[in-house]
Amino acid sequence: IMFHSTLALSLLLIAVSSNLAMAIKKEKRAPQTLSRGWGDEITWVQTYEEGLYQAKKSNKPLMVIHHLEDCQYCQALKKAFAENEEIQEMAQNNFVMLNLMHETTDKNLSPDGQYVPRIMFIDPSLTVRADITGRYSNRLYTYEPQDIPILIENMKKALRLIQTEL
Repeated sequence: IMFHSTLALSLLLIAVSSNLAMAIKKEKRAPQTLSRGWGDEITWVQTYEEGLYQAKKSNKPLMVIHHLEDCQYCQALKKAFAENEEIQEMAQNNFVMLNLMHETTDKNLSPDGQYVPRIMFIDPSLTVRADITGRYSNRLYTYEPQDIPILIENMKKALRLIQTEL
């Protein structure tokens, strides 16, 4: 009887620990969605072309975020962006959203160079809005975590521009 209860207990411990190991593994691996950590509640388009199509069709501005996985500035901005409720809410409801980890062939999306992070707005008439910029004169479309209030203002500006141009 002692052997059976020891065996049963051992098997129980093995089962529990393997389930725990699987649960821990699942916890660590974030789902690889199109959000790439920028906001899982946001509906993201997959390509620039799809973004342009959706912007035109829905009459919403397209917000394009250029970033790289191994860029510390991108990671810092992504964290601030994902944690900001106002940005997440506006992005989900009022914008067509795209985040890219590669350059597009559209030269209008790199008017002052190819750098990351870079956030640009394209209105439903498919015009890249060169008038919606961050606070840096050398990298017009870059934002840092402390620039979140500027980004929010720029998102509101993009929405106002569409309403006045309709």
